[in-house]
Amino acid sequence: MIELFKMLLRRFEGVFLKPYICPAGVPTIGAGATTYEDGTKVKMSDPPITEQRADELLEFHAQTYLDAALKISPVLADHPERHVAIADFNFNLGSTRYKASTLRKRVEAEDWEGAAEEMMKWVWGGGRKLPGLVKRRTVDANLLLTD
Repeated sequence: MIELFKMLLRRFEGVFLKPYICPAGVPTIGAGATTYEDGTKVKMSDPPITEQRADELLEFHAQTYLDAALKISPVLADHPERHVAIADFNFNLGSTRYKASTLRKRVEAEDWEGAAEEMMKWVWGGGRKLPGLVKRRTVDANLLLTD
């Protein structure tokens, strides 16, 4: 399960060894990491990292978001692919948004078709539909319909 999640993160986040500003305006490094394991925020002045260090950060964040998704929605324990979809949503948009969402309500009710429909509503950024988010949410929605 974690390998599938890490694959998705690499695909949608890319892997950058130097800090960069993500579309949300946040300093980021590796495969979408905005913080290090100790909670320190990534800064644009941070030195480049190695591929191995990027993999370590990816492993840490993937496990952190898988754990968070399961804590928020224990129903995901029996649904590995769906668990990955919700962990990806949380990684990309934050657990606070997930907790307050209709998506969470659909997941809790095990309404997977409704959850997939809700997932596809989260494709907007800066007031416009973003093609990258459409692709990402389509993958997540398809995972919700799998199992």
